[in-house]
Amino acid sequence: MVGDEKPGNLPEASGRATMRRRSVSTMQESRPLQHSLLNGRIPLASLVQTLAVAEHLNFRHAANALGASQSSVSARVKMLEQDLGILLFERHARGVRLTEAGRRFVEHVAVGVDQLDHAVKTAGMAASGECGRLRIGVHAFIPGSFLAELIERYREDHPDIDVEMTEGTARDALMQLRTDRLDIVFVAGTPELPDCHSRRIWIEPLVAAVPRRHRLADRAVVTWADLAGETFIVRHGGTGPQAHEHIVLRLAGRWSTSSIHRFDVGHGTLLSMVGQGFGITIAGSATSLLHTPGVVFLPFSDEPEPVSFSAVWSPYSQSAMLRNLLTLASELGRPRDSSRRIPQQ
Repeated sequence: MVGDEKPGNLPEASGRATMRRRSVSTMQESRPLQHSLLNGRIPLASLVQTLAVAEHLNFRHAANALGASQSSVSARVKMLEQDLGILLFERHARGVRLTEAGRRFVEHVAVGVDQLDHAVKTAGMAASGECGRLRIGVHAFIPGSFLAELIERYREDHPDIDVEMTEGTARDALMQLRTDRLDIVFVAGTPELPDCHSRRIWIEPLVAAVPRRHRLADRAVVTWADLAGETFIVRHGGTGPQAHEHIVLRLAGRWSTSSIHRFDVGHGTLLSMVGQGFGITIAGSATSLLHTPGVVFLPFSDEPEPVSFSAVWSPYSQSAMLRNLLTLASELGRPRDSSRRIPQQ
């Protein structure tokens, strides 16, 4: 420990240099290296108690504020001074006064303790899924749909989560999931992937989108036989590939697959093209929420089951944010009607 010479009695620059040299010398000569702060030998409690003494400039008042005994606070501060090789406080009958070295030390320690406190709080929030970033891959984002409501509710419940969304094909989304560029993806169907977890989240009846002037536009429902010979248009992205496969499956043997035209456009643009007479398409019933002028949505009377939409995520994910999203999806699905209910698994 440094002698009774006070840093304030030296020119500022040379005084600090002298104190620093003496501090290093003292720690090297009188104490092994493992007692240095960098090796974790100085408890955080010692720093906190030193800050309290610096605030109150009185050991008894600092001890009362901390709910500790005056002797323990005094002993910890003295031990800290010995470990550092620096006199932090000048003691006198009515209390203490910070030395110049002590003032500078306390200023930096206070910043560090505040940063550590912030780090602990944010780490706890991240561990519980209350802050961070969640990257979601979607096939489309339709206002009023189950998926849109799910994301909206999630953002309301977890305002400190930065939600990022990427729209694309299921193949691209799964590739990004596998390369850790997405945390979860929502796709049409119920994929069974050996390297991923998946769960059916919601279902929608399948509908045909036809121009308002179409020969079937006045029907209440349509059948697949009604659509044989029609020109279909689908997207390259989103659920376009699944729509293409479904059309081919339902009309196999009675219709030419060359009548499916693919376009690299967004969801809304494809519907506008339907309204302009480019062709017809199929989609989940949530698509009808877009209210596209010139387009009529007709449910199928012979479609064996509604369209399923699933969540897919990595089996290695330990994300609390992801768990919270899946939990919320289950909660939103329970009171829904049959077209939006989530199966219990």
